[in-house]
Amino acid sequence: MNDPIVDEVRSIREAHAARFNYDLWAIYRDLKEQQERSGLKFVSFADEPTSLAQPTVPPIPTSSDSPPLPTTELKQ
Repeated sequence: MNDPIVDEVRSIREAHAARFNYDLWAIYRDLKEQQERSGLKFVSFADEPTSLAQPTVPPIPTSSDSPPLPTTELKQ
């Protein structure tokens, strides 16, 4: 089943790619230039902190009162 909107988007994408001889870097540069000229604010993750918070890991029980960990036996 064909969707006319999807067909139109694919047609535009094909024409745009053909303009740059299907060179992905040239297509990318063109899209980035269009983005800059638009003056719109786009989401960027470049300013995120470089160090990520470490996940909190619960301590391993060491008390003899703690229940034993489950085990899996391998059948041979």
